[in-house]
Amino acid sequence: MLDDFAVHGAVLRRYSRTVDRLTTDQADIVARFRAWLRAAGCAASTVRTYDTVAGEFLAFTGTRGGLAGLDAGGIDAFVATLAGYQAKTVEQKLCALRSFLRFAAGDGLVGDTVLGTVPAAKSTRQARIPSVWDPADVTKILQAIDRGNPCGKRDYAIILLITRLGLRGIDVKRLRFADFDWPGNRLSMVQAKTGHRVQLPLLKDVGWAVIDYIRYGRPHSDCPEVFLRHTAPIGPFSDQDHLHQILVKHARTAHVAVGEKRRHGMHSLRHTLATRLMEQGTPVEQIADILGHQSTTATGVYLKSSLGLLAECALDPDAPASEATR
Repeated sequence: MLDDFAVHGAVLRRYSRTVDRLTTDQADIVARFRAWLRAAGCAASTVRTYDTVAGEFLAFTGTRGGLAGLDAGGIDAFVATLAGYQAKTVEQKLCALRSFLRFAAGDGLVGDTVLGTVPAAKSTRQARIPSVWDPADVTKILQAIDRGNPCGKRDYAIILLITRLGLRGIDVKRLRFADFDWPGNRLSMVQAKTGHRVQLPLLKDVGWAVIDYIRYGRPHSDCPEVFLRHTAPIGPFSDQDHLHQILVKHARTAHVAVGEKRRHGMHSLRHTLATRLMEQGTPVEQIADILGHQSTTATGVYLKSSLGLLAECALDPDAPASEATR
């Protein structure tokens, strides 16, 4: 930390990712900012993320005279604390900061000129290539899970829900008994990221895996959530709990290599499903509905993860000009 302070002139945020205490006035500002975001129609995940960054920023400025004395130097000092984060995270935090300052300027908390001092972060969304699994490796991982014990039954059902239906990890953690329409073989749930309700077909293998866990693996609990932690205190997963280690554990059991350079968390199973559906010729609009994307632009990025699909997009340099421009 001292070395980082000597280089950047600030203690990097990675040493303090959460804000434990805010003053009453700061908490009130965050609450008003949260209401402002909701009134603007922001997604629940956006509100949650921007709310966190606003708290971090207020805690930081609180040690430098507060919002009233905020200037370009204060913005630069806060940005310096983001060193060490991945480019995507920096981009997200700067967007959140820009949004907060826009709210603060409208509320008379900061001057209008402060917003223009936030540096731009080059978007890397379209430059990234989604991490995907070889379908054979996914099969090996599923087959390696010991379904003879409660944790194995739970992990198998969780991985199958993400692999076959493309659910996000947070939606699996929040999944409730009421979300299942067993007679209709459907899963109907409100996505945490978008706040929109999606309906998905409850495939036979997925349904039986969930039933097997509920009947023979789930600890006794009155919690409405389907999936629980199996270590005391028994209860549902929190939003901060990560499912990544579940996948890594079973990948190692299956002797499937997990690379350090590419991400292979639970979310990459969604990438794998989307890529496979695209290779099978499923319309992009339908894939977007399955994954719960609000725009097909977000779905189109999976084109990059398949060499076969990219090859179909390539132009033949020897083809006549009239054909190449079709």
